Amino acid sequence: MGVTLRYPFVSIEAPPEYRGVPHIDPELCIGCGACVNACPPDALMRIDDLKNGTREIVLDIGRCIRCARCEEVCPTGAVKMTGRFEVASLDRRDHVEVVRLRLVRCEACGEYTDYTERQVVKALQILPEEEYDAEEIKAYSRICRRCRRKLSALGAIEASRRFAP
Repeated sequence: MGVTLRYPFVSIEAPPEYRGVPHIDPELCIGCGACVNACPPDALMRIDDLKNGTREIVLDIGRCIRCARCEEVCPTGAVKMTGRFEVASLDRRDHVEVVRLRLVRCEACGEYTDYTERQVVKALQILPEEEYDAEEIKAYSRICRRCRRKLSALGAIEASRRFAP
């Protein structure tokens, strides 16, 4: 009786505690980039195309060291470590996973912001409505940082004029 395994002709399952390659669920990803910031080998990248209004979260499995930091920091649970360990391929593109998301377009100036539509939806879900004016927050979430700064400055000037002696 032989002890040699018939691998690779018979598939082998990894033990339950094994950390295989990560996978990003495109339905859950909001494009916040927390995984990108936490990744030590830079296997994850955030690429913003402000001209077309898209953000790509790119996972390069060939660079991944299976540390699971991306899974730990993901606020939506979009990144999960799998049990998959066989990642050899003749095509480099098989090692790259891309999630594309839409950026918010500023309603004041028309430029794209540096946050995604899904980030806005998630933020509005998290904020307790009883403590904030929901309509005001929704309006401000559709304005870029530069235009918000202008509106705040104009509001401060107007308030100082009203209350000036």
